[in-house]
Amino acid sequence: MADAQQSSLHSRHVEAGAKFADFAGWSMPLEYAGVVSEHLAVREAVGVFDVSHLGTLDVTGPRDDLNTVFSNDLRRIADGQAQYTLCLNEQGGVVDDLIVYQFTDDHFLLIPNAANCAEVGRRVAAAGLQVTDITIQTAIIAIQGPASDDLVARLGIADLDYMSFGSAEVSGTSVTVCRTGYTGERGVELLVPAEAAGLVWEQVIGMGAVPCGLGARDTLRTEMGYPLHGHELSPDVPARWCSVGWAVVVDKPEFVGQQAYRDSQPGHKIVGLRLTDRGVLRAEMPVESEGRLVGETTSGTFSPSLRTGIALARVETDIAIGEPVEVVVRGRRLAAEVVKPPFVPSHVRG
Repeated sequence: MADAQQSSLHSRHVEAGAKFADFAGWSMPLEYAGVVSEHLAVREAVGVFDVSHLGTLDVTGPRDDLNTVFSNDLRRIADGQAQYTLCLNEQGGVVDDLIVYQFTDDHFLLIPNAANCAEVGRRVAAAGLQVTDITIQTAIIAIQGPASDDLVARLGIADLDYMSFGSAEVSGTSVTVCRTGYTGERGVELLVPAEAAGLVWEQVIGMGAVPCGLGARDTLRTEMGYPLHGHELSPDVPARWCSVGWAVVVDKPEFVGQQAYRDSQPGHKIVGLRLTDRGVLRAEMPVESEGRLVGETTSGTFSPSLRTGIALARVETDIAIGEPVEVVVRGRRLAAEVVKPPFVPSHVRG
């Protein structure tokens, strides 16, 4: 990973003994003490993640123009609120899923996935808005877990409603505080000037947060059934097959991919699979029902919370919740039950 982009916190991760992996061209911490212990720290107490590889785009221009780029409806949020949305292509596939933060009705912050940041920015600019990529200048620190409220309060940050944001001073620097996350637990994401990120990171860890790598972030989001671009979401798969219809407002004024989404048939859907046999599931494993191929896993892992193998899978729409299926793992058929995600309760609001 000699040519990989490094977070402004990279030296802190090295000092902490992190193991690194490539994430869309970024060298980011995969784990520190171990995925399971880091996962459980977030479920039971509080963990902190460096997610600075995510894109950060500052956008100015009319809200109605930006609304043509995304599937959700920005008219549903107000200043200081955030919205999960999709950027669709003309064929109705998913270019990216992202969160839009509205400062005013002509000033926004977009947080796309690292691999898709440039394409999202290109599409927003093509709609006539001014786009400034501030990814390198910005670190994103996510504080997640049931004990995060106490830690955030001790940082001097006021309580926020879910999917809203504000500003605060932390470690002597002004930060944007977003009440969002990707773990299913309560928490915030701090957008910090890159040059001040080290001080904020050290203060958060000094207050008891466990440093967590992106391996735990993936097991946490899989337990919640949250989609990951390149797995559940893809430019080549119709968004209607991805069980994200709640983020698509079909009857709003025109947006890219609108007609293709309307015309596509709901031939598949995303479900959860929980193994009743012993084993670990991964992506791209065949799913069978009574010997008939009905789909494929899109993500799979060992669930540290449930102590069993779980997966998300794209299957035919007639596959019902509670139905027994089999997942073909290296020639072996492992029994699983179809479940409706999340696999564990969500606490993002409570």
